[in-house]
Amino acid sequence: MSRFNRRVQIPDLQLPKYDDAEEEGDYSDNYGVARLTTTGSNVSDDQEPVVGVKVLRQASRHRDIKGDYLDVPSHSYLMKIFQKQGDKQVLFADKVLKFTASGKMKHRILLITDFALYIIDPETNALKRRIALAAVEKTCLSDLSDNFLAIIIPKEYDLLMASTRKTEIVAVLVEATKSASDFELEVVFSNR
Repeated sequence: MSRFNRRVQIPDLQLPKYDDAEEEGDYSDNYGVARLTTTGSNVSDDQEPVVGVKVLRQASRHRDIKGDYLDVPSHSYLMKIFQKQGDKQVLFADKVLKFTASGKMKHRILLITDFALYIIDPETNALKRRIALAAVEKTCLSDLSDNFLAIIIPKEYDLLMASTRKTEIVAVLVEATKSASDFELEVVFSNR
């Protein structure tokens, strides 16, 4: 028997009740398939909304937050880049996917310090962009469980990224802008 033709038998499961279950009748006529019905909100009773709107994914709930996922002090080229600009503390460092205006994806390193955002090319170890935290107007997230994050900079072009740690990025940006400029960064949830 090949490993691709294995069959696993799952015992009968007790199916949970979903919205309007009484109106739809018993689940026995659905051949063991549960049907979900949509509600007006995307937040159920056992989920915690982020900023009252978006639901955290299960993996994001109990994640350890390190901030510096690249161990910046061990990379001399990263230390030189942000110390040359006069920044003192790295609040967040991780690899992200940056989307260009033409739709191409580029691997980048995102550094958030106490005064600025840095976008660094990991292949050439070159600084591609420095954005002062005071220049950031807002961050945009979708209502969906995805990894996309847009940072809106009115005086320059905006930044669209994808990261598995976007919740942490937004939290760090909000705290950093609050402490650097007494301005609270606006977080917008939209599917546009």
